[in-house]
Amino acid sequence: MIERSGRIPAFALAAALTRAAGSVLRAKSPGGPGLWERKNYAGRAVTLHAGTACALAAALGTARVSPAAGFAVAAAGAYDDIAGAGDPRRGFRAHLSALRDGEVTSGLVKLAGISAAGLVAGAFLKERPLDRLLAGVVVAGAAHAVNLVDVRPGRAALGVLALGAPGLLRPGPGARIAAGAMGAAAAVLPDDLGERAMIGDTGAPALGAALGAAVVAGNGRAGLAVHAAAVVAAAVYGDKVSAVARGANPV
Repeated sequence: MIERSGRIPAFALAAALTRAAGSVLRAKSPGGPGLWERKNYAGRAVTLHAGTACALAAALGTARVSPAAGFAVAAAGAYDDIAGAGDPRRGFRAHLSALRDGEVTSGLVKLAGISAAGLVAGAFLKERPLDRLLAGVVVAGAAHAVNLVDVRPGRAALGVLALGAPGLLRPGPGARIAAGAMGAAAAVLPDDLGERAMIGDTGAPALGAALGAAVVAGNGRAGLAVHAAAVVAAAVYGDKVSAVARGANPV
């Protein structure tokens, strides 16, 4: 039953695509190697190739049901990965505080871009206005939540695997989308845990958005309302945890 419904092929395809794209990106390093190198929380050198690779796989997995969800979220995260390198400010409150002082940070651009992409995704995924709004909150909230936990090796990837697993039990396209996000996360997990690579602001929100799209595809209004409340609460809590955990993390 699981294989016939497409879950295993979706997982395997996303994992293979992530590994292949990561290899190509490491070999080519568009823009020069320095653009892809960062220091993690412990000061070890890591690369961002894996994050871009899994973002591509996640975006392709959601393209059929919501073309904007993965690619737009990944683009917003990539902007912050590049423009925000070295900026220690993290979390909603830090960026909103900067805005009050007249500064538009790359992190704020990322937050706005992800939120806008989530609302557009909701418009593709649902038909009624309220359902579209709830769907947008779920997609954007899931993207923000996964991004906020990406403060130590493996946390975001393991979170995607854990959060995506229940979605595999539901019939329909949502299960395949969840399987794709999990496949991408599983492919980068060894390098992430080994502190050779990091998912970063490109990969983490894209994986989260894919999980959000999977939830939306498999739920009606009541389920959307519950999940919307859950991801908002998780994002608020994650913002507090992230601010503490990133205190010594320059990335």
